[in-house]
Amino acid sequence: MAYDLEEQEKVDELKAWWKKNGTTVMLAVAVFAAVVAGMQGWRAYQHSQQRQAALAYEAVQNGVQSKDIKRIRDAAGQLIEKYPGTPYASRAALLAAGVNYESGDAKSAKAQLQWVVEHAKEDGARDIARLRLAGILLDEKNYEEAMKTLEASHEKAFDGLFSDLKGDLLTAQGKMADARVAYKAALEKMDEKSAYRQVVEMKLDGLGERG
Repeated sequence: MAYDLEEQEKVDELKAWWKKNGTTVMLAVAVFAAVVAGMQGWRAYQHSQQRQAALAYEAVQNGVQSKDIKRIRDAAGQLIEKYPGTPYASRAALLAAGVNYESGDAKSAKAQLQWVVEHAKEDGARDIARLRLAGILLDEKNYEEAMKTLEASHEKAFDGLFSDLKGDLLTAQGKMADARVAYKAALEKMDEKSAYRQVVEMKLDGLGERG
């Protein structure tokens, strides 16, 4: 009998606790379930976005292989507009920028490269865009903007290429002493096995000094 009374007391205590806290508990459970469902839905959405972006990027690559400029521009534009948060968008913009510049549309090329600089999710893509943008600005003799672009922070792996392009920029301005410093810095920062080292060495030789 004592056992039954003790059990009944526990049941009564549980009922009282549930009456007081049941709503809060159910709300917490509901919120948790909603969060889990939301996370699953978000993952599914992201997966769908990545899949669609990959298909659009494939269209860009096919356009490059077939040299179909319109197809490249259209597919790249779709990626940038609909899937800007995916890595495919910046990669497509880089390809489209190259095609546009080669076809004489420097304005569009610069706009696409600037988009990559501002929106790329991959640091490497951002740094490649900066180098290409600085190269176009150099060709246009816009030396000040080119130097600003090259002075932006970048991944260490790109140090050599940034220094090399600074050397080109300084050479174009007739600042030969500064150009030598930049080229030497490029050699110091480049991998010893890099084939591009020979190009930098030739530039130094062209300035009449190396070593």
